[in-house]
Amino acid sequence: MRTSYFYSLVIALLTSASIASIAAPAVKPQAPVTPQVMDVAAKPQSAKVDLNVANAVTLQHELSGVGEAKAKAIVAYRESNGAFSSVEELLEVKGIGKAILDKNRDKLEVN
Repeated sequence: MRTSYFYSLVIALLTSASIASIAAPAVKPQAPVTPQVMDVAAKPQSAKVDLNVANAVTLQHELSGVGEAKAKAIVAYRESNGAFSSVEELLEVKGIGKAILDKNRDKLEVN
């Protein structure tokens, strides 16, 4: 009787230890977290885009809201009507409205 009681206790102890080890959350060793520093230098202020010399690719990349078609329209207007006399003349180009001009006014110049 004592032996069976002892074995029952041993089995109960081993079972509870086994269950505790299975149910316990596994602690994964974490690699030291090294902060990743990105070299985010201030983007240098790019020079203003001159409407009278910029090509379609430059206009497309530098101006907000101006895609390939509008950039080509600006160049075509310049070629057919001559150099821009003011930034506001950009409103004469088909597809360029006041909103696009206002978004890009500080990026534009006419020389």
